[in-house]
Amino acid sequence: MKKQKFNLGWLFVHGKEDAAPEEMMKLPEEAFCPVKLPHDWSLDFPFEETAATCGSGGYVTAGIGWYRKSFRADAGKNGQERLFLQFDGVYMLAQVWINGVYLGRHVYGYTPFSWDITELVRAGEENTVLVKVDNSAQPSSRWYSGSGITRDVWMCTAGAAYIPFGGVWLRQDQVDEERALLTVQTRVATGKGQADCPSVFWVETQVWTPDNILCFKESAQRQELLLPRDGTELVFDQKITLEKPVLWDTEHPSLYRVITRVYQDGRLQDQEETLTGLRSAVFCPEQGFLLNGVRTKLNGVCIHHDGGCVGAAVPPAVWERRLEKLREMGVNAVRMSHNPPDPALLDLCDRMGFLVMDEAFDEWRILKGKELGSNTHESRGYSEWFDQCHEEDLRGMLLRDRNHPCVVIWSIGNEVPDQTDPMGCQTARRLKAICRELDGTRAVTQANDQICAEPRAARAEFLEVLDVVGYNYVNRWRTRAETMYDDDRRAHPDWCMIGTENSSLGGRRGVYQMEMTEHAGWWKHPYYSAPVQVGRLLRFTMTHDYVAGDFMWTGVDYLGEANWPDRSSSAGVLDTCGFEKDSFYFYQSIWRRDKPMAHLLPHWNLEEKKGSIVRVLGYTSCETAELFLNGKSYGKKAYSYPDYGMTERYGHFDKYPVPASTDDLFLSWDVPYEPGCIELVGYQDGQEAARHTVHTAGKPAAVRLTCRRSRMRADGLDVAQLEAELVDENGNFCPTAENELHFGVEGPGEIIGVDNGNPSGHESLRADHIHAFSGKAFAVLRSTGAEGTCNVSVYAKGLAQGCTIVYAEK
Repeated sequence: MKKQKFNLGWLFVHGKEDAAPEEMMKLPEEAFCPVKLPHDWSLDFPFEETAATCGSGGYVTAGIGWYRKSFRADAGKNGQERLFLQFDGVYMLAQVWINGVYLGRHVYGYTPFSWDITELVRAGEENTVLVKVDNSAQPSSRWYSGSGITRDVWMCTAGAAYIPFGGVWLRQDQVDEERALLTVQTRVATGKGQADCPSVFWVETQVWTPDNILCFKESAQRQELLLPRDGTELVFDQKITLEKPVLWDTEHPSLYRVITRVYQDGRLQDQEETLTGLRSAVFCPEQGFLLNGVRTKLNGVCIHHDGGCVGAAVPPAVWERRLEKLREMGVNAVRMSHNPPDPALLDLCDRMGFLVMDEAFDEWRILKGKELGSNTHESRGYSEWFDQCHEEDLRGMLLRDRNHPCVVIWSIGNEVPDQTDPMGCQTARRLKAICRELDGTRAVTQANDQICAEPRAARAEFLEVLDVVGYNYVNRWRTRAETMYDDDRRAHPDWCMIGTENSSLGGRRGVYQMEMTEHAGWWKHPYYSAPVQVGRLLRFTMTHDYVAGDFMWTGVDYLGEANWPDRSSSAGVLDTCGFEKDSFYFYQSIWRRDKPMAHLLPHWNLEEKKGSIVRVLGYTSCETAELFLNGKSYGKKAYSYPDYGMTERYGHFDKYPVPASTDDLFLSWDVPYEPGCIELVGYQDGQEAARHTVHTAGKPAAVRLTCRRSRMRADGLDVAQLEAELVDENGNFCPTAENELHFGVEGPGEIIGVDNGNPSGHESLRADHIHAFSGKAFAVLRSTGAEGTCNVSVYAKGLAQGCTIVYAEK
């Protein structure tokens, strides 16, 4: 189909819960406010402790909203074209009308849906689409869901015979360096708009290499229909062999382009272009995960769907920046927690070379509690709709996502209570069967948090359904804090195992918990001990081949799942602004052994008396590291990862061992506090390879403003992302500064969101100003649609302002 974004020119109004659609169709434009899609209204309102969404949902406003748009369309006027309205995601309970005619309802907020509107559109005249979004049943989510038409909307056109949603499947039957054996299956819908006479249909497929060279062109066997108006769906299968294919992998994510054309009686009816990568992805009990036959450890993170200050309506550029930073950390895999993601995010993962666990549900038939941060509300959830909607939603995810090379495993659920229920295995079998029906090439898992749990554990028959057994918090119970996966490995040597979710270091950027306190919670450790337990599991995962990998919770902080005054979680290695925390460098030191790096913590503007002992941590990928304070050395140290034994003969080492001072995955020094300059120097083969220098900063004197990319498309939707930090008169970063920062722009751009990464911050994220948190703040600049130069500035009272330029280009 020919797809055109349908995101501009919408009107929105919040409330009017009891209004009829006829009333909303007649409501004057002045009663609405203009918006661009995707759109999330929840962050337009203040954070409130009494909000019905509770802490789980981020203490935001949900409720009901109405969207309206007028448009003209020429399609369908000659009876030979079909017109479809497609939504990538609406949270939630969407109802849609065209010209006053009710199209239907879609419940789940994370799956696509569409309608054929050909017969309802008045060609050449003004038409109106009306959408009601109902997110009033609260609390209904264990994290921030957002509210509204939170993903793209498309107007699609095709001929009388067309490829329906998900109608092209590029099944990879066998792929290796020598050849790729593919089956291209194309479904063709016929029916309305067809003549009452026999017709001949066929499909032509073209395959273009990553270098844009045509390597295959062939038509499938023709099929004749005597009465096409009957609405018969035709299926065409084509076998394709490609010699010496260019394989897709995490380092070289090469993409082929497949063009599918549908013909009826020699006339082109529809065309679809699909990008895919050729690769094999196999889980096995002994070697974990194999990508193109090569054992590959999944160095993964879990992510939720929000984008911080832009809420659930996330421009792709926001995710691109986050993924770029996670790649720098060493991440090669992402778990889409706990719902089907925005398809634009999967497109990025295809292009950037990330491996994806694509997850369908957080809830099956048994309700989960969602009252975090409040005891005054009764939970709601997808379990109310599961029996009615799960098959449509799972099929929608599979049909949409199965051509993405990044997707290497399906997850049918997360921590569902059904895992301990006698009937849970039947639900798991049914969901797995749907996966098998629509894609028999990928493994199926479920993220289990009750394996060996007390008092009720996940049932054996439930776990046996899964192709890959997913473990959430594998080291949570009894001796498994030491043995991890090993007990189950001995008991079930035929199981494939993966860490679907395990703890990260997390924490608030620039804030250091000094002691274990009851107020902080038993799961939050002081900064100097937190890496111990996390490192123990990380080391086990990295050194045991049978564990396919791990998805650490989480890659990025997210709104919701918090207790007031917090309104967001601090579990990520990036905060909600996408700024790196210290924990980012802990993982980088292990996952990026190819890159010499050194990082020390805490910062050196501590409220400590001179001479008091401070535990300084060092993260490094180098063989040894040395700590200096004001020029004085506190000694060289090394840790024992990766540790190697002898080779070839007794007493022979490929590289002479470096004496280790710890078995942890980090280094530490006890240092008497003294303001000044503290440095961590990493050495490789006896030579300096990396250095991290931190100065005690003076009072803030200026704001430094940078933009990761200085160009954006002048389409009214693309964004640029601005990073502001406070520095002293010598240019040293001020890690404790909290000055209020004001962002301004002259030119074809507008500030649509601000953030500072503070989980307890209650300032509006929709303003153009915000206080810095731990010395930093962030803003999102959106194109207005015109070309030109945006002169962007940020200022704070009494400080030198920061400036940068962003170009809006067609």
